[in-house]
Amino acid sequence: MHKLYWMIVLAVLLLGTMALPAVNQADAYGWGYKKNSSHQPPEVGKYGAILEENGGYYLDKSGDKVIYLTFDNGYEQGYTGKILDVLKKKDVPATFFVTGHYVDSSPELVKRMVNEGHIVGNHSYHHPDFTKLSKQKMKEELDRLESAVAKISDQKKMQYVRPPKGTFTEQSIKWANELGYIHMFWSLAFVDWNTNSQKGWRSAYQQVINQVHPGAVILLHTVSEDNAEALEYMIDDMRKQGYTFKSLDDLVMKDMLPRPFYQL
Repeated sequence: MHKLYWMIVLAVLLLGTMALPAVNQADAYGWGYKKNSSHQPPEVGKYGAILEENGGYYLDKSGDKVIYLTFDNGYEQGYTGKILDVLKKKDVPATFFVTGHYVDSSPELVKRMVNEGHIVGNHSYHHPDFTKLSKQKMKEELDRLESAVAKISDQKKMQYVRPPKGTFTEQSIKWANELGYIHMFWSLAFVDWNTNSQKGWRSAYQQVINQVHPGAVILLHTVSEDNAEALEYMIDDMRKQGYTFKSLDDLVMKDMLPRPFYQL
């Protein structure tokens, strides 16, 4: 009887472990791509097929000269206000992917993002590697961040997630889908997050202008003083080149509707 008892206990523990598996690390990827120097979308290899199969995005594939501005906000360095000023002045929508630390430390800026018509995206509460989490832990991270934003702003729900560090697996993307989220990666970025290695606004401006392409989802970090200084010039130059700026909601809607209906 004693032996049977421990066999039952072991079986229950094993079943409990199986119910909430972590992602297989062998299948984990870090988002990246090969830059294209001719103002065309970058080459993403097999990552493109993974996103296509699982409803994720990294650009607008229509070929339209549209830009989607996104910012990652892990902590505040004093430049987000200026970025919001420029977006308001130029009437450009953006999505800000925030963490729990950012929401807790800069609630007024999060409120302002929402009040001025921008989307606040989910970058998780504690910024963990999703590929090392169970589905339940991922859910807790996403739910806690969504609740934190809902408490301080009029945005009560979140639709877009950007995985911390850009790490993902097919399973983590599927889990996010089941939790009501769309993965949003990017097709244009550069090393702008190192606050100890800023090179001046012209460098940031040139990085973006050199890489810009139709349908680009641009990732910028708000901790960069260079980005804050360069943003107005970027927007003006891209508009001169015939680009328009849309929100991620427009991107997803375009993908869902037949093209003639979207153009109405």
